[in-house]
Amino acid sequence: MTPEIRLRFDSDGVNWTEAAELMRRAPLNQKEPHALKTAFDNSDLICCAWHTDTLVGMARALSDGIFQSVIYDVCILPEYQGNHLGTRIMREMLDRLQTPNVILWAVPGKEAFYTRFGFHPMRTAMGRFENPERSAQQGYILLEGH
Repeated sequence: MTPEIRLRFDSDGVNWTEAAELMRRAPLNQKEPHALKTAFDNSDLICCAWHTDTLVGMARALSDGIFQSVIYDVCILPEYQGNHLGTRIMREMLDRLQTPNVILWAVPGKEAFYTRFGFHPMRTAMGRFENPERSAQQGYILLEGH
């Protein structure tokens, strides 16, 4: 039986140390709790998934509210994956963003999940990264000459 999961669109009650651990286990990049809190506080839309008092998933987005949005940090604890929680989070995020164009950062290997929501690989996206070699090693970017 699937546990009852509540979605909320605020960060009330989030323990940011636990949120950072959720991201690490999901697995996404490791982030410091204070920096993670700041990123979520500065986002236009956030979603937190709760099983009783346990944070089990989250996502965030930036948006201009008219043309473009970008979704980041969609993550779910491994033991809660496979129960359609990611689908619920994505549908709610897209419904609330209401912009015609949405870009998404996906973990390499998870692209097929996002195609179900109408996402397509991009040919012209470019990124400037703090550590391009690490980002290439993780499969996020292609480095010229490598």
